[in-house]
Amino acid sequence: MSPLTITTRDAATGPVLEISGELDHTTAPELREACTAITLRPGQRLVLDLAGMTFCDSSGITALIAARNHALAAQADIALAAVPPHTLRVLRIVGLDQVFPIHPDSHTATQS
Repeated sequence: MSPLTITTRDAATGPVLEISGELDHTTAPELREACTAITLRPGQRLVLDLAGMTFCDSSGITALIAARNHALAAQADIALAAVPPHTLRVLRIVGLDQVFPIHPDSHTATQS
C-alpha cells in the first residue's frame, strides 16, 4: 500500500493539488479535507494533478466528485491533470470524462 500524499501549490489560475499514492476508502477523506481547506474565489480553477496517483477506487472517484462540488459551490472551475490510464478508463466508463475537464499535465491545466 502506497500512502496518500497531497501537496498544494499555487498557479496563476488557482490552487493545484498534486496527489500521489493510493486514493481509496481509507485515504479519500484526506483529499476531501484538503479540498475543503482551500478557499476558492469565483473564476479560479482548482487543478487536481493525478500524475503520482497509483490507485483509485470508487471512494477515490467520490472524493474527486466532492472536490468538483466544492469548486462549483465557490463559482470556480476544476480540472484533472495527468490522469493515470487505469483511472481515465474508469472515468470514461462512468461518463465522468464528460464532467471533468481532463488535461495531459498540470501545466496545460493551469493555462488561462
